[in-house]
Amino acid sequence: MTSIKTLVFNPFQENTYILFDETKECIIVDAGCYSSNEQQELVAFIKQNELKPKLAVNTHGHVDHVLGNAFIKETFNIPIAGHPEDLPLIQMASKHALMYGFSIEDVPTIDQNLNHNDTITFGNTTLKVIHTPGHSLGGICLLNETEMFLISGDTLFNGSIGRTDLPGGSYDQLLNSIGQRLMTLDDDITIYPGHGDPSTIGEEKTSNPFLS
Repeated sequence: MTSIKTLVFNPFQENTYILFDETKECIIVDAGCYSSNEQQELVAFIKQNELKPKLAVNTHGHVDHVLGNAFIKETFNIPIAGHPEDLPLIQMASKHALMYGFSIEDVPTIDQNLNHNDTITFGNTTLKVIHTPGHSLGGICLLNETEMFLISGDTLFNGSIGRTDLPGGSYDQLLNSIGQRLMTLDDDITIYPGHGDPSTIGEEKTSNPFLS
């Protein structure tokens, strides 16, 4: 059984997720920890629960989701995985950070490419990669089909969708990704978005104003 810990980090109030199961193996999704206090909070949770990090995953390459990549890689010596089409965003993250008042060193590059229909495994858990371009070219979601949850990054939110006015964004492409690849999923699947509160596929089908 997969457990999901949500940590809200940085001024963008970004959701960093730690996914783990009974084996104690875990992955870290969208490490947004920026301050030393945020870094310590993440490490403390992993140590207190005796977790064994295996992989860091980026649902996309925007700076608020990769602020902690260097720290995570240095601290736990684990690879970073993401969609190759967002590599240019990750390579520009330190410059983008300055635009928002952050100062970070260059973000480590992607060690492991994640493409549509690839799988991520840790412990007894398997996640399916769903490529959902539109918020960025390389945006992905992570689906656990047996336990009925979806890590949606900034593709789909509770009552909203990802913005499309940033580099690599396309409103039409995002709506197509959501319609073709997410709204076809089971209504009972719980959505864990990159910002804000969880929702379900069914709830978004009926109440999300962008999808009506």
